[in-house]
Amino acid sequence: MIDVQPGRLRITVPMRMETAAALLAAGSGALQPGEQVIDLGAVDDADSSAVAVMLGWLRAAPESRSTLRFANIPDGVAALADLYGVSELLPRL
Repeated sequence: MIDVQPGRLRITVPMRMETAAALLAAGSGALQPGEQVIDLGAVDDADSSAVAVMLGWLRAAPESRSTLRFANIPDGVAALADLYGVSELLPRL
């Protein structure tokens, strides 16, 4: 689901409604102090819940003293974030 590496979380499953709660919990639990990059390059399928999960990780970051940046956001997810007016809330690498 999430490949955890030092300073990097690589998402390896689709970001869809069916996986959203588990991804939010797993990602939040994997956050470490300092800068973390969440790499979405392996996400081959996503719906609008991906934006909600990303925002949820950002809300969870202060609890673990993390600063998040997102890498390789799929075009469809970026388009949804633009549509919802939250693109500027998603710090990118």
